[in-house]
Amino acid sequence: MRSLQRTWPFHIMLLPAIIFLIVFSYIPMGGIVMAFQNYKPWLGITGSEWVGLDNFRFLFQREDSLQVVWNTLIIAVLKMFFNLVVPFVFAILLNEIRKVGLQRSIQTLVYLPHFLSWVILGGILIDLLATDGFMNRILGSFGIQPIFFLGENNWFRFTVIVSDIWKEFGYNTIVFLAALAGINPSLYEASEMDGASRWRQTLHITVPSLIPMVVVVGTLALGNVLNAGFDQIFNLYNPLVYQKGDIIDTFVYRTALINGEMGFATAIGLFKSVISMILILISYRLAYKWAGYRIF
Repeated sequence: MRSLQRTWPFHIMLLPAIIFLIVFSYIPMGGIVMAFQNYKPWLGITGSEWVGLDNFRFLFQREDSLQVVWNTLIIAVLKMFFNLVVPFVFAILLNEIRKVGLQRSIQTLVYLPHFLSWVILGGILIDLLATDGFMNRILGSFGIQPIFFLGENNWFRFTVIVSDIWKEFGYNTIVFLAALAGINPSLYEASEMDGASRWRQTLHITVPSLIPMVVVVGTLALGNVLNAGFDQIFNLYNPLVYQKGDIIDTFVYRTALINGEMGFATAIGLFKSVISMILILISYRLAYKWAGYRIF
């Protein structure tokens, strides 16, 4: 009670967030029951036929659903890998710039795309990458035939991954820059006295100092291995690229709202959520084991 008397204002501050979480995250979980039903909107949850695990069996029998899971894994894993490697390298290169004004200007420029929604960027990319768009005009000036970036399956995957890296690598660099700021300057001073070049300092001081942060970021990213980016895919894809560009989230959207298979769509969403939860638990355990990082 004494502790509560001192901290009750903080509990009041948390109350709106807790109410928001309950209303929008916990109460809707009652709809999970639809994953075990042949759900019909006009019958409701109580009136729809109970089918048990049939929706989950159907999930592993349908060829298109298995392709969607495979697409999600490929796109998500490639995004995770390059969104770890590119910010890591960029942070090291940015740290080598000695002019503070130039460094901050570059930081501002690369951060900016992160704050733009995929609705805006999707429209820009559609115009830029169209067969008669700016990018193909540049390629045409070199005698290269127009490329259908958003209409050919393999090119679509490439476009999705590259555009996601471009949008996020600047913002993802922040955590590595923070780790670089925590390196003891005396290490560099001692290495200079020993005659180490900038390359040697980077190789033997900077990179090893960043490895624990790489481990933390990489292991925590495992929890998002089934999140390939609904906003991005939804704003860029079309029926021509469903074979290699359709992911779990967009497949659920079409299955539930367009085809009306709400029970099946709920089963897919539940399957994804359970796998993601398991991966999150594993990633936190790995982050604690390898880098001593923990939240709770």
